[in-house]
Amino acid sequence: MKLKAAWPTQEVKNLGEDVNLERVCDHLSHAIQFKTISRVNEDDMDWSQFEAFHAYLKKAYPLVHKHLELTEIGKAGLVYYWKGTDESLKPVAFLSHQDVVPVEPGTEGDWEHEPFEGFNDGKVIWGRGALDMKNHLICVIEAVECLLEDGYQPERGLYLLFGYNEEIVAGGSNAAGMIADYLEEQGVQLDSVVDEGGAMIGIHQKPIINTTLAGIGVGEKGYADYKVTVRGKGGHTSAPPASTALGTLAVKIAEFEKHPFPAKIPPYFMDMITQAGGKMIFPLNLLVKGLKLIKPVLLKVLCKIPAAACFVRSCFAVTMAEASDTANQLPQQASCVINFRMLPGLTVDDCGKYIKKYMGKDVELEVLKSKEASIISPKDSRAFHTLEKVTKQMVPNAIVSEFMVMGGTDAYHYENVCENIYRFAPFACSPDLLLTTHGTNERIPVEQLGNGVAFFKTYMKEMTKQ
Repeated sequence: MKLKAAWPTQEVKNLGEDVNLERVCDHLSHAIQFKTISRVNEDDMDWSQFEAFHAYLKKAYPLVHKHLELTEIGKAGLVYYWKGTDESLKPVAFLSHQDVVPVEPGTEGDWEHEPFEGFNDGKVIWGRGALDMKNHLICVIEAVECLLEDGYQPERGLYLLFGYNEEIVAGGSNAAGMIADYLEEQGVQLDSVVDEGGAMIGIHQKPIINTTLAGIGVGEKGYADYKVTVRGKGGHTSAPPASTALGTLAVKIAEFEKHPFPAKIPPYFMDMITQAGGKMIFPLNLLVKGLKLIKPVLLKVLCKIPAAACFVRSCFAVTMAEASDTANQLPQQASCVINFRMLPGLTVDDCGKYIKKYMGKDVELEVLKSKEASIISPKDSRAFHTLEKVTKQMVPNAIVSEFMVMGGTDAYHYENVCENIYRFAPFACSPDLLLTTHGTNERIPVEQLGNGVAFFKTYMKEMTKQ
């Protein structure tokens, strides 16, 4: 069955930028063909694919490679620097990652087109990385190439920073961390950073509401994987105790899951809801005025919806478990892994204390990997206002609001060199289309690539002025 492209019907205005749509589509199609897959063990990564991708970028973007300084960091990190005319001004930076997640074995046949073909049917480009995030990478470097073609010269310097293992959450040797450390060693302090994380999502429920939600991520949740272990007596299953180590652990897990973290509606989430409510038809839009009065009821409703609950509280999920290797052997120990996603204010150490509180002090804990929640960047910066301004120029009816990114990005690594860190991608996607990220039939409408390049060109020109 042919899959239909899904994207918002919201009007998108021309920003007045010259964009060669055919060229950018061709570049993304080729970029998808490089299997730049990241792995937990870097020895398992095919570095020749990254080398080939770098060679392609040099061929596709001759002006970028002629006029920008290029420094390679780590095994495949790329740092491009466009020198401004006033070096006293802090430069701006645009982040992207070259790596993609693998295609789950056994699902290859479920794809409408081969996942690494980069097939363009004239309306949609299909393939792994089409939404996460070779589309973003190609659009930012395409925007710079276009500006160079236009003869543009920035007053403020501009960086393009491309990592290669962002998909390995809280990895031990993250390329973005190495790039940020390199900038710090060079004495570079950035004016602002723009990375992935937010998107423009169409909200179309006839006849109630027809708008686009553009979320600018001002921060991101922390991440922690805790291994929890319970000890027991081993032996033969012919003479079992009343409860094995696994049974004891199961009881502890059940008790722990009864105690989700406390919930609270953050101001930015309330603002988002209020703006969305104001776009509804009469008389539903009048209900918005009473939202503050029914906040406790609203909070309870949000907590019942997993997709909404993650915005109002820190979350955890028990995801893995292990015990005995054989069916007739009593386990001497049983363990599980609990994954935490923490809002700012909750630390990795706090998560360990929470486990002890509800699973008992006798459990053994091990942090497998972790990262703290990010700083929250200010809403009153020039960068935020410019993102908001250009978004409104492109989609006049859009709701533009700050929000917290639920997943992880490379952006948090740059806190040592920047205070104004934002996560936003100017691609309008329907919720259904957005769900193909990391999944089968990942794809992007071609028109969104033209919009993306135009957005970045406009934003870059605004931000590189004095």
